[in-house]
Amino acid sequence: MNPEKDLFFISPLDAPLQVYFENPEREDYFEIAWLKDEEPIHFIKEGAPRIKGDWLYLIPANRTPRPRKTGKKGMLVAFHKSVLDYEVKEFTLDVIRLFLGKGTGSFSTILLEEDMVVTLESLLWIIKDEYEQQQKNFLVLKTLLKAFLLKLMQYKTQTLTRQGLHEKRVYHFLLLLEHHFREEKSVTFYADKLSITPKRLNQILKQKTGKTITQLLQERLVVEAKQELVLSAKNIQEIGYSLGFDDRSYFSRFFKKMTGQTPEQFQKQAKERIFPV
Repeated sequence: MNPEKDLFFISPLDAPLQVYFENPEREDYFEIAWLKDEEPIHFIKEGAPRIKGDWLYLIPANRTPRPRKTGKKGMLVAFHKSVLDYEVKEFTLDVIRLFLGKGTGSFSTILLEEDMVVTLESLLWIIKDEYEQQQKNFLVLKTLLKAFLLKLMQYKTQTLTRQGLHEKRVYHFLLLLEHHFREEKSVTFYADKLSITPKRLNQILKQKTGKTITQLLQERLVVEAKQELVLSAKNIQEIGYSLGFDDRSYFSRFFKKMTGQTPEQFQKQAKERIFPV
């Protein structure tokens, strides 16, 4: 690769990339590795959910070491740092901030939400189409790349702004769940109370907890059922009814699916541990 000629490089991540990876000038490139429907490949702090989705890895120029493995689904977009030479200083600084992680010399990671995947993908396909033209127009490529980066900057800023709101929504959802989990099993009920769509609430909960509304609701029901089975004087049918199950067999099937045991098996085993003969 000749940096003066090859200002851009675009390739599927699962294609052989050794020619690019072994390029001695590789450090002079900014890289965007877009993993499609994949788990993150960077370290996630212990206990945090490893969310499968569309992850962007933004690696700034002059950063080493760099990834040298392929095989993931997605796309690699690289552009030479000289592409920014004639941009206004503020835009260049914004690009550097976008690509830098929390520490100097590190890289940035972004998990894309569904609507932004659609927006950025449409831009990427236009960039890729121009890149594959026999007579590339580098001015067009540069302009399209700038649009892509500006959209990404806007998204990152909005995401950071929304984080506080998302935290509050998770908190209010958990409060609602605590008050209504017995009688309300509808995803729409909780979303309506928070004035957002069920799809959006699921996205927020999945991002923050690694679980959907339904999973959190089911887990809360199981916790309560286990407590009732061990400590309550109610029979199994009454416990199921108190948790919103009209039919004992339905409650038993749900409990076994979630725990691998019938309510009777769990109750007997738990009481033997707590009150040994």
